[in-house]
Order: sequence, then C-alpha cells, then structure tokens
Amino acid sequence: MTSFYLRNGDDYVAQESTIGPWGKELQHGGPVAALLATRIEQAAGADGATTRIGQVALEFLSPVPVATLHLTTEVVRPGKKIALWSVRASAGGRDVARMSAWVLATAEGRSPLVHLEDAPPPPLPSTAVETYFTAVPRFPYGDALEWRFTKGHFAEAGPATVWARLRVGIVEGETISPLARLLAMVDSANGVSAELDVGAYLFVPVNLTVTASRHPATEWVAMDAETSIATDGVGVTRAHLYDERGRIGEALQSLFVERRR
Repeated sequence: MTSFYLRNGDDYVAQESTIGPWGKELQHGGPVAALLATRIEQAAGADGATTRIGQVALEFLSPVPVATLHLTTEVVRPGKKIALWSVRASAGGRDVARMSAWVLATAEGRSPLVHLEDAPPPPLPSTAVETYFTAVPRFPYGDALEWRFTKGHFAEAGPATVWARLRVGIVEGETISPLARLLAMVDSANGVSAELDVGAYLFVPVNLTVTASRHPATEWVAMDAETSIATDGVGVTRAHLYDERGRIGEALQSLFVERRR
C-alpha cells in the first residue's frame, strides 16, 4: 500500500488501503475526510503560510464505495480574511459525501497563545498494536496507520487515548498536509472508544466536525475519545486532539446505533 487514492484530474481512484471494517466494498471515513480536506486546501490555496482551515464539517450522504470518487469544489462565501469552501464527492453519478471548511487568514503574532499548551499531550507508547476488533476481520485501513494506545484498545470497551501516524500517502505523488494527517485518523474516534460490541451492534458516524486551533506540527497525532449513547439509538463521540507539542483541537461525531441483524 502506497496511498489511499490515485488521481486522474478531478477523479480519485480508491485503493485497497481505504477499506474499513464494515466490508471490502466500503471505504473507511478517514481517507475520505483527508481527501476532501486536501482538495479544499489546494483549491483555496490554504497552505498554512497566510491562510489555513480552522474547521471542517463532513457529512456522509451514503456509504462510500471503494470506487472512483469525482470531486467538485466551490467557494460558498468568498473573503480575504474569512472564506467558506465546500467539496462534494460522487461515485457512479451519486453524491456520497460533502465537506465544508472555514478558511481563515493567519498572521504570526496577531493574538496571544491561550490555553493550547496548558497541559502536556498524553504519553506516546513505544509499542504499536498488532490486533484490532476481535469480532471483525483485519482490514486494510487499519494497517495503513500505526496505532499506539496510551489508554484502552480497539478490543476494549470504553474511552480510549490513541496515537497514530500514516504508513501511506493520501494521494499518490502528493505531499501529505498536516490537516490531512490528522483527519485520516480522527474518523476512527467512535471505533477506538466503542462502548458496544462491534459484533453485535452497528454504530455508524453520519458526520464529523473537527475544529483545529492549530494544525499538527509533528508526524504523530493523538485523540482522547469518549462515546455516549442514548436508548433510542443515537450517540455522540467527542475527542480531544493532540500532536506531540500539546492539544490542537476537538472532534465531534453523531452516531446512528442499532443491533446487527
């Protein structure tokens, strides 16, 4: 595995490494999130020098197949200091995901540093996990990242703190942006902090919102994730996000939960 996608103009061919735990024909949300954010960064020129993305909101409009994704990008609210961009992914002529992103102008020294370095990041373990969910066969997306748990495990129920780094690229031949590095991991928050047996229940994230006070400055990124679920089958996963310097942002997922048939 060398990358999640191969590019042909506005088309991105999903590779085996995008396959998640729900079936060989479906992509994990992490590669999709990283790809869509990368496309907005490229279209908006948000390279971190004078502008960068401060928040992304990703919505899954259907399960995303392991197929060619056609991306369409537009600026919704233009502006020199604050702009809103969006990108839509379609497969076989049907929209499967869309992302909006706020692109903000930056200037070093414009504001003081507040709270981001109040607490140190979680410890980074020296050993990576070798197994995932006990009830789910091994899947390529899991192998596309190296996972190291400070607290919890894929196979343990409850809150978890995990570090990860990419073993593959996002798009073949393209540099991985710091934000894409983070987003490739974050959609796994509901899985690492699962409160229910993955063999007995589905808990599907229908969206992902990530707010980043700053983008990762290191190869390793971490999330401290926790899931709560109501009795009517709706849940929420929240995660604090870190790099090796400290906290960098927050993530939120809404979950659809039901027992497997």
